[in-house]
Amino acid sequence: RCSCRRLRLGGPVIPSARPRQRGRLGALLPALALGVGSLLLAASPASAADAPAIPGLDPAADIVVFWGDGCPNCAKQEVWLTEVEQQHPDLRIARYEVWNDAANRELFVTAGEHRGFEAGSVPTTIIGERVWIGWTGAIEQDMSAALAMLERGEPPAPGVFGTTGAGTCSTEAMECTAAPDPITVDLPLFGEVSLGDKSLLVSTVIIGFVDGINPCSLWVLSILLAIVLRTGSRARVIAIGTTFLVVTAAMYGLYMAAFYSALTVVGYVGVIQWVVAAVAGVFGIVSAKDYFAFKRGISFTIKDSAKPGIYQRMRAAAGQRALIPALGATIVLAVGVSLLETPCTAGFPVLWTGMLHANGVGPAETAGLFVAYMVPFLVDELVVFLAAVVTMRALKMQERHGELLKLFAGVTMLVLAAVMVISPELMEDPLAALALFAGAFALAGVIHVVTTRVRARRAAPTASAPPTPPSPRAS
Repeated sequence: RCSCRRLRLGGPVIPSARPRQRGRLGALLPALALGVGSLLLAASPASAADAPAIPGLDPAADIVVFWGDGCPNCAKQEVWLTEVEQQHPDLRIARYEVWNDAANRELFVTAGEHRGFEAGSVPTTIIGERVWIGWTGAIEQDMSAALAMLERGEPPAPGVFGTTGAGTCSTEAMECTAAPDPITVDLPLFGEVSLGDKSLLVSTVIIGFVDGINPCSLWVLSILLAIVLRTGSRARVIAIGTTFLVVTAAMYGLYMAAFYSALTVVGYVGVIQWVVAAVAGVFGIVSAKDYFAFKRGISFTIKDSAKPGIYQRMRAAAGQRALIPALGATIVLAVGVSLLETPCTAGFPVLWTGMLHANGVGPAETAGLFVAYMVPFLVDELVVFLAAVVTMRALKMQERHGELLKLFAGVTMLVLAAVMVISPELMEDPLAALALFAGAFALAGVIHVVTTRVRARRAAPTASAPPTPPSPRAS
């Protein structure tokens, strides 16, 4: 059991293959996510200081490790643990080998029952109520951060991190899956950060792209550009369009950071995983429904009652003769529209942040992956914007386009929500992740083709029916 009273971890910084860097995004908690955060906090388990001891385990241990003799991933973790012990002699680590010791396997199962994880993969590490399954660069960094919290007298947030996929060894088949090599990039403000496993990078890029093609943001941008283009000034179009995109992207970043912070506070335990999947599933069902019944019943779109106000703010921004007041009006417009668009775009951020927590991604990797998310997220809007700048004509967003985009987004969200519940470790395999997205897109395409043909057949008899002949006159 890890207790806050055991504050004897003095000495050098806990070693890590990459220095832990604090993502500035994780420190922001805008009011936009207070409702979500409060719901999650209501489901939060007890703090580590109040965690009940696991029967049979060393009650004085700061770290409990379940490992297997011959497991290469366990051997990699052992190198790190040895360095930690050398630098912190007072740190107590309890090790339990489970491949060859039946009694330790029973303790492993007992620990899983008490901490909410399946005792099927090693290495599994426990600090208080925080559990890590596997050994990857992201887990190493997060574990280092947890030990640093102990040094400051703070209990690590409870939760289960990692899966039975990469970086683990099965306790039944004694087969191991190597952790994929992480990708590192050098980012301004953050320095060198890791993008985590290639599979997470692939999933992030695809989710960001699908999230970006939502009809709400495309409709607002196309209408704004159409109004500004009436001024005939390409420079004004560039200035106002760029300001709008930057502000809306920043607002979106605040929302995602808030949800990530909320999950960090409450810990990613089993019930939270189900909550994330359920929320994403609801958004997916409603989005897919809009393809068949657009704006009928529950619909996550911009309400028609809000559109006159948006039009008025757009005209106010475009009608300012001086550029500075026009940009100020554009900022106000972008903030307001971002709040109105929240129902349109909330599903994918919920899924993405949940996916990162399920795989034990730390703040530094999250910062890098956030950049990887926002680049494809803005691609479609940049295409619309650049087309308007070059041609001085605005692309018009039709309702049928919005319906089709809703279908693809909804099906993708439903598939990912199911994966979060059934087998989240699939997202650790790049090929499996690509196959999931390809399958979701193919399913949406099939639904669209079948629906189009059915609608055409239903409309054909009505269109081709001969006119009713006039009734003969009575002689």
